[in-house]
Amino acid sequence: MSILSSATGSLVVHSARVVDGGRVVDDGWVRIVDGRVAARGTGGDWEPADEVVDAAAVAGPDAVVTPGFIDIHGHGGAGAAYDDGAEAIRTGRALHRAHGTTRAVVSLVTAPLDELARSAGAVADLMETDADILGSHLEGPFLDPGHHGAHEPSLLRPPVAGDVDRLLDAGRGTIRQVTVAPELPGGLDAIRQIVAAGAAAAVGHTDADAAMAVAAFEAGATLLTHAFNAMPGIHHRAPGPVLAAAADHRVVLEAIADDVHLDPRVVKLVFDAAPGRVALITDAMAAAGSADGHYDLGAVSVTVENGVARADDTGSIAGSTLTQDSALRRAVRAGVTLPEAVRALTETPARAIGFGAVLGGLQPGMTGDAVLLDAELRVARVWVGPRPLV
Repeated sequence: MSILSSATGSLVVHSARVVDGGRVVDDGWVRIVDGRVAARGTGGDWEPADEVVDAAAVAGPDAVVTPGFIDIHGHGGAGAAYDDGAEAIRTGRALHRAHGTTRAVVSLVTAPLDELARSAGAVADLMETDADILGSHLEGPFLDPGHHGAHEPSLLRPPVAGDVDRLLDAGRGTIRQVTVAPELPGGLDAIRQIVAAGAAAAVGHTDADAAMAVAAFEAGATLLTHAFNAMPGIHHRAPGPVLAAAADHRVVLEAIADDVHLDPRVVKLVFDAAPGRVALITDAMAAAGSADGHYDLGAVSVTVENGVARADDTGSIAGSTLTQDSALRRAVRAGVTLPEAVRALTETPARAIGFGAVLGGLQPGMTGDAVLLDAELRVARVWVGPRPLV
């Protein structure tokens, strides 16, 4: 497997099943020029290029080409936690890029306000040099203590307007989403404040019932953070936030298809309930692509056994060791069609954070991020274009 830049020159990848936009095009080709998609077609009517890749020769019969994967919720990989600064982020990103994730939002766990502000500013700085970083996600501190998951409960707080402003200002316009428990005092106002600043507000780590979730979506929230996890489930007399999100066509539901956070049948249920509105995320922590053992996730000590991460003090699931290519394979095994599983890794997450016009597709003019996979959906090559033009 190799990772190549497609920022300069011309590239043609041909003889592949091109999976994009909810469709499969057999015997397809994609032409990328100077890091942007220039043309699409089928058969042999492509023009010569500086580099020509025969997908079938490289990845075997039934090779697949997709847009680059986009992870809008991940915390680390390769032994590195994104909360630990620029080099840790680069280390984790290299691991996930090798598994097809060409762009990512850096998720930051709950920490003291000063520390979170510094981390958000550091991500903003990193974006000036590292084009594959799309911004940051504040998964805390505005969370329900009763659904804290792997966040340190003593650091959680209601979303006071001044604190929200301070964090948004620290990100200098690069915070892409903020997770909020809307039932907290000031929660709905915080959602309006976050959306007014140009970020997506996400409902998560919450005790919200369906009515409160609906109120949050009416206030402008457009994401549900890792559906089913750290929130009430579905009861036949208490549908909870998941069904409220599924019923609202403005809302994208994050899903962790690692067979730990969600049973495969529930993964299929989410796709069926919210077609075109599922974003497959990793929620990966430092142990992704690394060994079992002890890790820190923010202020929480975590032990990973057999690839499952749990907080030492509470036993709560503490992120995952997932990569997005594995999520693709697991979703397909769960019964999700290949085009819809790919959409959930590409088009939908791009749209959820405001990059839908330039990322997540292989249409002419879009950024030339692409992944070549074999028939078993294992990554063979990855191409990363330049900074997306938004």
